[in-house]
Amino acid sequence: MPIRIAIVGYGKIAKDQHVPSIIADPRFELVAISTRSRDHGSGLPCYPEPEKLFTEFGGRLDAVAICTPPVVRHAIARDALRAGLHVLLEKPPAATLGEIEHLCGIARETGRTLYTGWHSQHASGVARAAEALAGAKVAKLHISWLEDVRKWHPGQEWIWAPGGFGVFDPGVNALSIATRILPEPLFVREASLLFPENKQAPIAATLTFAGDDMRAEMDWRFTEGEQWTIRAETDAGRTVELRDGGARLFIDGIQQEVGEHGEYPSIYNRFAELIESGASEVDREPLRIVADAFMVGRRELTEPFA
Repeated sequence: MPIRIAIVGYGKIAKDQHVPSIIADPRFELVAISTRSRDHGSGLPCYPEPEKLFTEFGGRLDAVAICTPPVVRHAIARDALRAGLHVLLEKPPAATLGEIEHLCGIARETGRTLYTGWHSQHASGVARAAEALAGAKVAKLHISWLEDVRKWHPGQEWIWAPGGFGVFDPGVNALSIATRILPEPLFVREASLLFPENKQAPIAATLTFAGDDMRAEMDWRFTEGEQWTIRAETDAGRTVELRDGGARLFIDGIQQEVGEHGEYPSIYNRFAELIESGASEVDREPLRIVADAFMVGRRELTEPFA
């Protein structure tokens, strides 16, 4: 019997990534959605409020994928777990580390699977990059995560509100890859956070990590395409570089064969494995680094964003 799953939050990422991945995996059956949009066009039973989905669809649902903005995910995930459902959290999984810890406790109490689906960790080159750096001493790290917010988040105001993450919404993708491939944890020593005068979340950020040459640059004002690159150099002089968000891998300047597979199909494959084994998988590290950046960061102002 397939895992009957619903999607809560039916925006672009849900439609473009989650729905096709669920439909393509015979272990899942998409049975309902929760959204307040009246023109969702899903053809599925729709509940404006998640709690009504959990109660009124009870007995016909096994799992839920939560794709709402992060600031509201905690309450939805809490209610889903207590309703006996397995939970997949779109990235970033919550607005705070405290919320994640609370959800982990509920998952243990209820015996349900809780999975943080950091999609960039499933990019084609990430696993090979981790293998290449295993056991090494990383001497240099440069993360460059540049894109145009008007292209990727047109008209979305939630990203600028407290808990919306600002430039860390895409930047946390880079951090999720870095924490997966590096043999040692990253610790933020300094951070410069650039806020538009009329917004509550940063439009750009520069992070300096513990070490001699370890840094990350994130900027939402880049209009020349996208630059999603992570480059690590070991003390032995070996370079490992991921480009295009982790899709391409270069070792010592030579492109490696990594194959091609979809990030979200890989997420649902892992979610199914976890449900089958009765386990949870919660990666807090990318969110921890963002929280640390806000704690030690220097706030700077720039012109208003409109």
